[in-house]
Amino acid sequence: MNDPTSRNRLDEEESPYLRQHADNPVNWQPWDDRALEAARERDVPIFLSIGYSACHWCHVMEEESFADDEVAEVLNEQFVPIKVDREERPDVDSIYMTVSQLVTGRGGWPLSAWLTPDGRPFYVGTYFPKEPKRGQPGFLEILDNIVDSWETDRDEVENRADQWTEAARDQLEETPDSIAAGEPPSSDVLESAADAALRSADRQHGGFGSDGPKFPQPARLRVLARAYDRTGRQTYLDVIEESLEAMAAGGLYDHVGGGFHRYCVDRDWTVPHFEKMLYDNAEIPRAFLAGYQLTGEQQYADVVEETLEFVGRELTHDEGGFFSTLDAQSPVPADGDGGGEREEGAFYVWTPEEVRDALEADVDADLFCARYDVTESGNFEGSNQPNRVASVPDLADRFDLEDREVRDRLESARERLFEARERRPRPNRDEKVLAGWNGLMIATCAEAALVLGEDGYAEQAVDALEFVRERLWDDDERRLSRRYKDGDVAVSGYLEDYAFLARAAVGCYEATGDVDHLAFALELARVIEAEFWDADRGTLYFTPESGESLVTRPQELTDQSTPSAAGVAVETLLALDEFAGSEFAEIATTVLETHANRLEANALQHATLCLAADRLEAGPLEVTVAAAELPDEWRDRFASRYFPDRLFARRPPTDEGLEPWLDRLGLEDAPAIWAGREARDGEPTLYVCRDRTCSPPTHDVEEALEWLESEVDSGPDAPL
Repeated sequence: MNDPTSRNRLDEEESPYLRQHADNPVNWQPWDDRALEAARERDVPIFLSIGYSACHWCHVMEEESFADDEVAEVLNEQFVPIKVDREERPDVDSIYMTVSQLVTGRGGWPLSAWLTPDGRPFYVGTYFPKEPKRGQPGFLEILDNIVDSWETDRDEVENRADQWTEAARDQLEETPDSIAAGEPPSSDVLESAADAALRSADRQHGGFGSDGPKFPQPARLRVLARAYDRTGRQTYLDVIEESLEAMAAGGLYDHVGGGFHRYCVDRDWTVPHFEKMLYDNAEIPRAFLAGYQLTGEQQYADVVEETLEFVGRELTHDEGGFFSTLDAQSPVPADGDGGGEREEGAFYVWTPEEVRDALEADVDADLFCARYDVTESGNFEGSNQPNRVASVPDLADRFDLEDREVRDRLESARERLFEARERRPRPNRDEKVLAGWNGLMIATCAEAALVLGEDGYAEQAVDALEFVRERLWDDDERRLSRRYKDGDVAVSGYLEDYAFLARAAVGCYEATGDVDHLAFALELARVIEAEFWDADRGTLYFTPESGESLVTRPQELTDQSTPSAAGVAVETLLALDEFAGSEFAEIATTVLETHANRLEANALQHATLCLAADRLEAGPLEVTVAAAELPDEWRDRFASRYFPDRLFARRPPTDEGLEPWLDRLGLEDAPAIWAGREARDGEPTLYVCRDRTCSPPTHDVEEALEWLESEVDSGPDAPL
């Protein structure tokens, strides 16, 4: 065969991250059969570099090493260098990141791994400088040592590769030989996870962990919210409020343009790592929606609205889908032409002088700087990432203004600063549309439509769902692809793509009452059963049965930057079992039984699966609405309050009208959640059920809520 490694092949790829490396002198290969076969034919190791387009240290390693001719010569002659976008290939990333964490105790990107030609890892790390620095080995030195070991001590390399691969299989693929006691974990694991979250909470600065960096941890906040709802323990709610306030006030949040950065580098949430990821701007607002439902605090709703406005403005395709990332870096203007060096945070930070230039009124500039701690000394390399440090009443006293005038002036200042910022050189945008990440964002938009009563969010959700469905779903093959970009579709979908998108489709059905969204969710769930469910092992795998064979077949049981794919799948299968008349609940129950010991041993690490275990034991809150439209009062009373397992089961008012729905879903009979639940007396009718116990049909939402409260008060967990 012609040797594909004789040139850099990344110019053939659509991934923005891979294309960033297309001009490197390194003969980069994508992860494909041609590259892997070349390694086998040449009998040389694979150097695998994994990153993503907004990764700061990925850019640094490229500039230091991958753009260097000396490094490129060694990589090209002695290795098959392969570059992987971890956002496109989370399966590959999961395997070798797990090895890094097992072997070195740490992980991160760029991930650097050296593999045998058949993909078994034998050396691993993250960022390496070209030359030794601060006790870190140099990249060239590592390459020379690996070449020497490969040529002179091959048996030891092969032995290590076998050991590390087996360790990865044990961690990622294996399941217990027998299911513990044949029972899923009880709701006790939810409280265990919540208590662990309390122990890790930073009660001084908010969030979790006693040091920096500070990550938002939305799964922990969901656990605390559910545990507070179940137990009424005030400390759970206190930690939620402390964390939401810290994230909303600090540098994690973009106070000028809305939306959240990836994380903060310090303990007190002052300076962020400036990249903006779609998944963060989906999952963090879900936590704020829960906080709003629990407390009624308007600030939390404002943060959601501003974040969704940011997503609509800066991360949305013209036809509806959501893009992946905004880079942390952007050019520093050079003589006004934007041609300067790229620096982290350049788009977002301010000096007092820049604020004054944008705001002609001195009092407005002083007011904004006082509100957001914009100082001459700065908090980030001489400039300032705004942090909200002063309250409106304090500012009113200081500037001798009324509270209302302070708010009006601050909003006017923010708008003018936003306009000024829009003239700056912008960060790069990774315009991949990923099915799973879109699922996260769609679900949040749909939930925001219900909780906040804004139809525009439902439209935002449906537009994106239809975009993904039209471009990434093959209706004939009943299969989902992961990535769309500029007309190109690539990579078979993983469990997270199907699970996240199925949950999103359920949310769109709840928000709009369109049965087509429910039908799509059921189609996705049936593929989960066919392709990811292993009945013999009693688990859901991350990669499809018909997909590429790697050195191990991973599961995704823990929460990482995104929720556990298995956890979301289990929660969604439990919801869809109400409509499907299938084995979805049995699959969900078995997965929880299989992994009961994991959840009980380390509940917090498996937060989303613990939430699923609690849902299984508590049973869903079914809110069946027989009506042409969902009455606003009903939406407000049930969606604006915190009911964590609420399922709006909307249906037409008559059984005659239900028949086309059943045909669309391929059902002969109405499922129990709809059966016999017509509208009474020609009026919208409400049926509320908790754990298979149902209220009388009613036209009065207050009656339904009173019945629900009486069920909660008299339930098995009611206080004595």
